[in-house]
Amino acid sequence: MFSLNGLLEKVIKRGRLTLVDAKGETHRFGGTAPGPEAAIRITDPSVPRRILLNPELNAAEAYMDGGLVMDEGSIHDLIRLFFANKREFDLSPSQIFWRGVARGFRRFQQNNVLTRARANAKAHYDIGEEIYRLFLDDDMQYSCAYFPTGEETLEEAQTQKKRHIAAKLCLKDGQRLLDIGCGWGGLGLYLAHVADIEVVGVTLSERQLAVARRRAEILGVSDRVRFDLIDYREVREKFDRVVSVGMLEHVGAPHLGSYFLNVRDRLQPDGLALIHSISSKAPPGVTGPFLRKHIFPGGYAPSLSEIVAAIERSGLWSLDCEIWRCHYGHTLRHWRDRFAANRDRAAEVMDERFCRMWELYLSMCECVFMQGASNVVQVQLGRERDSAPLTRDYIGPEKDRIAAREAEFLERVVASAKQALDE
Repeated sequence: MFSLNGLLEKVIKRGRLTLVDAKGETHRFGGTAPGPEAAIRITDPSVPRRILLNPELNAAEAYMDGGLVMDEGSIHDLIRLFFANKREFDLSPSQIFWRGVARGFRRFQQNNVLTRARANAKAHYDIGEEIYRLFLDDDMQYSCAYFPTGEETLEEAQTQKKRHIAAKLCLKDGQRLLDIGCGWGGLGLYLAHVADIEVVGVTLSERQLAVARRRAEILGVSDRVRFDLIDYREVREKFDRVVSVGMLEHVGAPHLGSYFLNVRDRLQPDGLALIHSISSKAPPGVTGPFLRKHIFPGGYAPSLSEIVAAIERSGLWSLDCEIWRCHYGHTLRHWRDRFAANRDRAAEVMDERFCRMWELYLSMCECVFMQGASNVVQVQLGRERDSAPLTRDYIGPEKDRIAAREAEFLERVVASAKQALDE
């Protein structure tokens, strides 16, 4: 009979795994190739059967529920071992079956109509700022940071990200900007200080909205920085600039076309948009079952081919496309380290099961960027072919100009997050 031991013997070609089963018997698995090492213990005799039925989801839930525990190393070591052998795991019969089922229901799972989009946002972003404060930077940037050297602190890299985006938006005083998926307001407030512009940020998270609005009040810019609890599809105003960071992943494949049509319709004729999203070097696929069920309901990081096809149908010009490869992996490493350092507090705020779930989330995502196929894409779009400069030569000088101005406002903008969250 097919068994968990049989599966592990077949698929672990790189690295080594030591498993102590529910009877206390020790089993060792590993190929000849070097790789990560981990040691686990099964405390619930039903776990092997459940993992066989649906390896990726049920192994994660076994760890969350305490049926699978780490004997040596961390859960990150086990996930690294999984990713080192992911190709072999993906060829197992149950993985093939469930991936096929997920593909069959993909359009339903990602059909993020307005009511579902609001529920999805609440499920992830309204769990409480205290958790996010335990691992994010001081400005509460919950998206990929920019690491030119890889040696930057998280705060430095998030500032580099905002500066890079601001430069590519080619901002001019007097313009109006729409921030789709504004989070806790940090990017919109930063852009409003880079240039004398009007910013409208939209979100579906009530808790994020409250913090963003309070930050604008603290900084005295509420007259030109507005945050609304509204879906991007409900916006009707026109803007000179549109920016969206980490929002496209919540749109869903069935709505990519309408998303980019909406971006087009929000832009003035000479307007410019910058869309920043997780993507993949792989063909269109599905979101993993653990992330889909426990972390990002309705979430999906579209492949570059899906993004480009939707842009082509919208009539927008693709003015530039930049691929960030390991930057999110570095970002997630910082988040994972910070969460680990504050794990006791996280357990007080939530509970032990949540902490295990969040460890899985951060580790899985780090590995998919460092060992898997995921990346980040920034697409610059316009309604006209000359909406942006014809070469990238402007980006460096514009970033230098912005960096020279940051001393005037950056500390105050970042400090507003702490003040708003503390109140």
